[in-house]
Amino acid sequence: MIVTILDVVIAGLLMGGIYALIAVGLGLQYGVARVLNISHGEFIMLGAFATWSLYTKLGINPLVSLAICGPVVFIIGFILHRTLFTRLRTSSGSSTAYEGSSLLASFGLLFIIQNIALIVWGADIRRYTYLAFPVNLGGAIFAANRLVALSFAIVVSLAFYLFLARTRLGKAIRAAAQDPVTAALMGVNINQVLALCFGFGALMAGLAGLLISMCYPINATMGLGYTVIAIIVVVLGGLGSVLGSFIGGFILGLIGSIVTYLDPGLSLAAYYLIFILLLLVRPTGILGK
Repeated sequence: MIVTILDVVIAGLLMGGIYALIAVGLGLQYGVARVLNISHGEFIMLGAFATWSLYTKLGINPLVSLAICGPVVFIIGFILHRTLFTRLRTSSGSSTAYEGSSLLASFGLLFIIQNIALIVWGADIRRYTYLAFPVNLGGAIFAANRLVALSFAIVVSLAFYLFLARTRLGKAIRAAAQDPVTAALMGVNINQVLALCFGFGALMAGLAGLLISMCYPINATMGLGYTVIAIIVVVLGGLGSVLGSFIGGFILGLIGSIVTYLDPGLSLAAYYLIFILLLLVRPTGILGK
């Protein structure tokens, strides 16, 4: 019984680490840049397939490809915001109109990126074997790649939290999230900061995709499911709270692991139920204001 409980808890923490990384990225894009990026999951898919291609075609270690995939996905996200979403923000009459138009634009991005991926990589399920040897944790057996993925997710999320809390740019990002107009009057380049937030969000998604590819099969249509999970985690943690997204990711991972143990077919339904209850009982989330 103890081994079973340990198995469920550790499995939840492993998945929760990836959920946290995904949600931190979306939390930046929506909580700061005010873009409910429905295509967020497609950046996860791009990170996963880029890692798969580098490993299977060129033999580049997935952990080394971190230094390749991360910057590339960040640049794509940064350029998208400076060209597409900045244009929408300046042309929209109000913040409400901007949120609506950016939502529709991100839907378009979802289908564009997904179809490009289908052309390049096809619709087949892909996977590779990396650090798949078993590790015994108190009687529970896990693949080493999942433990590595959890460690990387925690390190990256905490490092980014410290970046936001301690650096000058991090303070500018937090100021832009609280009041962009006042932040601009204080000398913050709002267009630059919002584009950086969108780029950082894409970076987090790409890194999450890299870690997912190490542990699970991937395909070109995998993105939307992860976007839904990210939205639920962001609401659970509190809109605009990086720490809340981090905590919410682990909570949802644990809940998902428990439900999967009881009945694998109910995990997604459980996520939606949590989402609905949050909106009814505590729409601000755990650390939201």
